[in-house]
Amino acid sequence: MYTFLQALTLFSALSFVGFGIACLSTQAMRLEFARYGLSQYRAMTGWLQLAGASGLLLGWWLPAVGTAAAAGLSLQMLAGVGVRLRIRDRWFQCVPAGFYCLINAALAYQGLR
Repeated sequence: MYTFLQALTLFSALSFVGFGIACLSTQAMRLEFARYGLSQYRAMTGWLQLAGASGLLLGWWLPAVGTAAAAGLSLQMLAGVGVRLRIRDRWFQCVPAGFYCLINAALAYQGLR
């Protein structure tokens, strides 16, 4: 089970490194955040994703940091699902944020056990 949690942590951390970099640097994400009506939060979101990814990895040595990072990323993705529902995206457009919300909620739960 421990190896599975490590793999899940690594998967999430690498994903959020990619998401964070994309959020900070790509035109596609600029357009997405404009579509959401949240352009002013794009850079903050990208930095929080990079911080969360770093916290997940740091969690291997400082478990409390990993737990906090997983909880924060889970909440961020829950907000992402809420935004997509608010702007009436199709259900399959909500799936990735929901998936990462659940992964990070599970990691945070495991950290609290």
